[in-house]
Amino acid sequence: MFTPTFALRLTPAERHELEALTRATRIPAGLARRARLVLALADGMPYAALTAQLGFAPSSISRWKRRFQRARVMGLRDAPRSGRPDRLSPAMEAKIIAATQHPPPSPFTHWSVRRLAQRMRVSPATVHRVWQRAGLQPHRLERYTVSTDPEFERKAADIIGLYLQPPAHAAVFCVDEKTAIQALDRRDPVLPLSPGRAERHGFEYYRHGALSLYAALEVGTGHVEARTAARHTSSEFLAFLDHLVATQPRRRVLHLIADNFSAHKTKAVQAWLAAHPRVTLHYTPTYSSWLNQVELWFAKMERDCIARGIFTSTADLRRKLMQYIRAHNKTCRPFRWAYTNPKHRIRAIGKRETVH
Repeated sequence: MFTPTFALRLTPAERHELEALTRATRIPAGLARRARLVLALADGMPYAALTAQLGFAPSSISRWKRRFQRARVMGLRDAPRSGRPDRLSPAMEAKIIAATQHPPPSPFTHWSVRRLAQRMRVSPATVHRVWQRAGLQPHRLERYTVSTDPEFERKAADIIGLYLQPPAHAAVFCVDEKTAIQALDRRDPVLPLSPGRAERHGFEYYRHGALSLYAALEVGTGHVEARTAARHTSSEFLAFLDHLVATQPRRRVLHLIADNFSAHKTKAVQAWLAAHPRVTLHYTPTYSSWLNQVELWFAKMERDCIARGIFTSTADLRRKLMQYIRAHNKTCRPFRWAYTNPKHRIRAIGKRETVH
């Protein structure tokens, strides 16, 4: 049993900033790794565990711990390289970072490089350099939906448990429907790509109707069972469940993860579940479709098959969708789905959408 190291004390603002650094995708990898180290130290993780999990030598852990205690988050950044020293003082850099994190004067909604440079009386290149070092991107916006489900924590923990520790001798499926997939045909011919020119589609199209696609993604293998339907009703959902159950061994226990769509909760569905005791339906919390892995597969199918597809009829759409699913199943692999730290309390945050 290891003795926990002396834990660092973090303010809520510092913890929030460090957690943001661990999630950032456009900062030096070393900085994100040091942020994870400090968070682990703050949680009291011993040096031996830090060395095993993060790959830091004990001497490196001590050095970065001292640098953080001396300069806080700024101390985790790389020291200046050889050559001409940076003429920007740490005080001015801190002022630029602080100004960036406050809204600009009305009516502007966010800072631009030139707008902030004019305010701070420095060059735009200086502001850009500071933003790069700090991982600040004011031009980007993330949207989120907060789950108001009073049982969010229990439902989310139930589903995460199925992903991280699935029951033995049972299969876990993520079930959902992708509705209103339109069979669109182009009025004008497609111009193929050529060197220096992307493939081009005409703007106008014919609409030949729409289909819904019911799909069940097996979490352990990535295999997909699917069927199309003209509508997305409770009876169609039950027909798909019958199809899914028929593909599995008779005694296999099935755990199905589905969202809160009304067609998934009708009396007919409850009666079907009562008649199939080996099937358990787990509902995601409201506004938490990010917990359902089949949404990841739907997004992949949208990119690979639907977004640029040309369909002459709903029958053609159905044929190409099933053709895509058969091709997927030949080389399917499970998603490497992970939760940051299951020991931490699950926060009630929803699906994120990045806007550039």
